[in-house]
Amino acid sequence: MNLKRHKNKRQAKTKSKNIQILEEYIKNNIKEYIIIIIIFLLGLFLGVMFINNVGESQKQEITGYVNTYLEAFKQKEIDYSLQLKNNIRENIILVITMWFAGSTVIGIPIVLGIIAFRGFCLGYAIASFTYVLGTTKGITFSLVALIIQNIIFIPAIISLGVSCLKLYQSILKDKRRENVKIEIIRHTIFSIIMLILIIISAILEAEISTRILKTIVKYI
Repeated sequence: MNLKRHKNKRQAKTKSKNIQILEEYIKNNIKEYIIIIIIFLLGLFLGVMFINNVGESQKQEITGYVNTYLEAFKQKEIDYSLQLKNNIRENIILVITMWFAGSTVIGIPIVLGIIAFRGFCLGYAIASFTYVLGTTKGITFSLVALIIQNIIFIPAIISLGVSCLKLYQSILKDKRRENVKIEIIRHTIFSIIMLILIIISAILEAEISTRILKTIVKYI
């Protein structure tokens, strides 16, 4: 009994220490987080505004696309394992692209562009569903289809963007080969951790979001 209590205390201390490390990391990089979050939110805003300002013919195309997607989703059987494999492959490519771009001084605009584009896609999707399905159904559908996996994905992708920006700043401040090598190793380790989190988000999408979506789409 005492051994079990000691083990629980040790796990609690480890968890508390990990939280403190995470809080310290965010605190030390708060400026970078603000920059990346603003870029992401700007992309999100542009995605929403794009839908609100397109012409009538384009809105009809969006309506047709969303309705076709929902109808196909209702009728076809979903291969969850195949979807999971595709999601994981796409996320691995995304992380490798950001890691590689972030490891070069000239690649940081690509990282920022990816962050903004992911925000744009999210805003575009939410606005499209809301426009076609109405506010209540559109938001409900978006919460199930997009938000569950993005609870992990968005913070992970933002944190990865911060790591890229931090590496860029470190290289500009100190271009010595030894410093660059150390910073790239740190960036690589952090990227691997973020990749694990992003893969978890892919699992959530395939195993939870899609299954719930398959059920509620019948009532839309």
